[in-house]
Amino acid sequence: MKYKYVAMNARNQKKEGAIEAETQNQAVSILREKGLIVQEITEAGGSDAPTSIWQMDLSGDVHNKKIAKKTLLMLFNQLGMMMKAGINLSMSMQIMIDSEKDVGMVKILREINENLYNGFTLSQSMKNFVGFPGVYISIVEAGEANGRLDSAFEQCALICKKDIALSGKLKSAFTYPIFLIVLVVALVIILCGFVLPTFKDTYASFGAELPGLTVALMGFSDVLLGYWWLFIIIAGVIAFAFITLKKSSEEFQMFLAKVSLKIPLVGPIVRQGALARFCRLMSTLTDAGIPIHKSMALARDAVPNMFVKQEVQAVLDDVQIGVTINEAMAKHTVFDAILVSMVRVGEESGMLGDSLFKMAELFEEQSDESTQKLTDAMTPIMTVVIGVVVGTVVVAMIMPMFGMYSVIGETTGTS
Repeated sequence: MKYKYVAMNARNQKKEGAIEAETQNQAVSILREKGLIVQEITEAGGSDAPTSIWQMDLSGDVHNKKIAKKTLLMLFNQLGMMMKAGINLSMSMQIMIDSEKDVGMVKILREINENLYNGFTLSQSMKNFVGFPGVYISIVEAGEANGRLDSAFEQCALICKKDIALSGKLKSAFTYPIFLIVLVVALVIILCGFVLPTFKDTYASFGAELPGLTVALMGFSDVLLGYWWLFIIIAGVIAFAFITLKKSSEEFQMFLAKVSLKIPLVGPIVRQGALARFCRLMSTLTDAGIPIHKSMALARDAVPNMFVKQEVQAVLDDVQIGVTINEAMAKHTVFDAILVSMVRVGEESGMLGDSLFKMAELFEEQSDESTQKLTDAMTPIMTVVIGVVVGTVVVAMIMPMFGMYSVIGETTGTS
C-alpha cells in the first residue's frame, strides 16, 4: 500500500513524498530509519482527503494555536482514564488522534506522539505548543518524575473543570447587568427616535407652547435622528480606543484591574474569583510536588486580574528572600485575614495544599453568593431605571395635551 507523508529531517527541513509499506506503522518505521520525523501520513488513495470545507486544514501553525479549555478537559480526562486502565501513553495518544475531529488538534497530537516515539517526554513535547498552559506542563512533568502520570492527568482535568466552571460563573454574573443596560439604551432610542417624533407634528399644528421637558426631549430626538451616524462613529471610536489600550497599555490594564475591584457588588466577585483560582492552582501544584516558588509563579500567571497578579508577585518576592507565605500575604489587603490564617496553619502543619484547597472551595462559594447578590440587586435597580425612563417620556408626551385643550377652548370661545 502506498502512503503519502510529511516529515522533518535532521536539519529541520520539511520533506514530502510517498512510500510503499504494508501498514501505516511500518511506513513510519521505515521513514524513522531514514532519519525522518513524520508529521503527517495518509493513504495515497486519498481516503483522508477533505471532502468538505469543514474538513479542510485551516489551523495554520499549530504551535501557536490556542486550545479551548473544553478540549483540554476532554484530553486530560480521557488520557487519565486510559492510563488507569493500563493502556500505555503512546497507545492512548493514538486513540486520541483517531477520535479527534479538529484538524489542528490532530496535528498537535500527532507531533506529540511522534516526539514520544523519538524519546522525548510528554512535558517536553507540550512545551512546543502555546495551547498548553505552563500549569498543566508542570503537573505532567511532576507526574513523569514520580511515575504517577495518570494522577497528573486527573489533576489537570480537575483544574480545567474548575476553571471552566469559575469562568462560566463570572460571565453569567456580568451578562445579566449588561443585558439590562443594553435594554435601557434600546428603550431610550426607540422612545426618543420613533415614538416622540410621531407627536411632534400634532403638537405643532395646535401652536401650543410646549413644556421645557417636552422641548428638551424633542431636541434630543431631532439630534438622534439627524446625527445617528455620528453616535455610531463615536461609539466605535470609544470601543476601538478601549480595546487598543487594554491590549497595549499596562498602565490602562492596571487601572481597569483596580477599578473593577472597587465597583460595588462587582468588586467582590472579581476578587473572590481571582483568589479562588490562585488557591486552587497553588493547592494542586504543591500537592504534585512542585516547589513553592515555581507553584506560586505558575498560579500568579493564571490569575486574570492584573492588580491581584501584582500582589501575588510581591508575595513571591518576599518568599524568595525567606519570608513565610502568610507573613508576606498579611502585608496586602487583597488577601483575606482568613486566607492568611489558613496559610499559616498549612505552613506550620505541613499541609499547605489542604489549607489552600479549602480556601479555594470557600472563595468559590463566596463568589456564587456575590453573583446572586448582584443579580438580586440589579433587578429592582434596573426596573426603577426603566420606569423612570418610560415615565419621563410619557409625561413629556402628555403635558402638552393640557396646553392643547386650552388652545382648543380659546378657539371655540372666539368662534
